[in-house]
Amino acid sequence: MVGGGVASATDGIETVQYTPEELRAITQVCHQMGRVHTTAHAYTNEAIRHAIDNGVMGIEHGNLLDRDTARMMAKMGIYLTPTLSCYGIMQRAPWEDFLPPSGQVKNKQVMERGLEALKLAEEEGVTVCYGSDLLTSMHALQTEEFTIRSEVLPSPTILRHATTNVAKMLRMEGKIGVIAPGAFADLLVLDANPLEDITILDRPEHHLHLVMKEGRVAFSTMPELPTKEEEEKAEMLRQKKLPKA
Repeated sequence: MVGGGVASATDGIETVQYTPEELRAITQVCHQMGRVHTTAHAYTNEAIRHAIDNGVMGIEHGNLLDRDTARMMAKMGIYLTPTLSCYGIMQRAPWEDFLPPSGQVKNKQVMERGLEALKLAEEEGVTVCYGSDLLTSMHALQTEEFTIRSEVLPSPTILRHATTNVAKMLRMEGKIGVIAPGAFADLLVLDANPLEDITILDRPEHHLHLVMKEGRVAFSTMPELPTKEEEEKAEMLRQKKLPKA
């Protein structure tokens, strides 16, 4: 939390938090641990620059950044994870009272600038990643982020946000976000092409037919590719039907 938040009742969005010494202590310890880096909650240019100047490598939100800050982030290899879906969701039923009145004002402020910041970051070459910041019962709505980003960016770009860019940020290139030898075999089987229309990922009930996690079928509507649980259930039924010796 390098700057003020929407949900916090006692600080404004414009506040900058932590001293340089505190931030450097955090980022230095992470650096000493090896392949570990830090990411920070920040909305404003001042908070973003405060984080970057003291060793933070990722920014969560970033709704109020300007072109100069985006250019600086791109030059320094800083990752940006916008979370645009949460702001609109918290304005509609049944979550419209999730935030206190002061939070609702701040929510509107950052929501109005979110798409502009996303477009600026992409234009300046920032490595943008996929995120939603949705909590508890809202978590099922996180795919709305695909639809929101599609208002200003093409589908292939957004797909990279959720695959190769995230892998790069997590330092797991070649393991996740790709279909390749040695990768984890995390796959989706769809009946439409997200490169042509990324919003199909926001309608899984219509387009998603299989989820494979590390080579194992975790969800399937395809009888020829059942989950392990479905296979075991089918085997139990088969055994019950076998004649007794």
